[in-house]
Amino acid sequence: QVQLVESGGGMAPAGGSLRLSCAASGRTVYLYAMGWFRQVPGKDREFVAAFRLGGGGVVYADSVKGRFNISRDKGKSTVHLRMDSLKPEDTAVYYCAAQTRTTDWGFWGQGTQVTVSS
Repeated sequence: QVQLVESGGGMAPAGGSLRLSCAASGRTVYLYAMGWFRQVPGKDREFVAAFRLGGGGVVYADSVKGRFNISRDKGKSTVHLRMDSLKPEDTAVYYCAAQTRTTDWGFWGQGTQVTVSS
């Protein structure tokens, strides 16, 4: 099993910045990628960004490309999401997620609220 603990989030004005962090513990040796998703009430959870732990590749949703940056602490199962140029539509609960080669995004954090005021 893998446990994910998120930190960061909170409130920011439009155009501001926030940073989220996610630390994985447990059987992290089997992790293939870690990433972030977000969800607003009444809508499906949507993909935001992901970091492939083995090769270091990253991928972003089009809606955040150029504004968000996902990174990893070297040698650790900890990822960060730096969010710049925030928009009110970025307001959501952000979830950290992790996957192994056999469990597609099978592990989730508890979620952290991000609120961007206009």
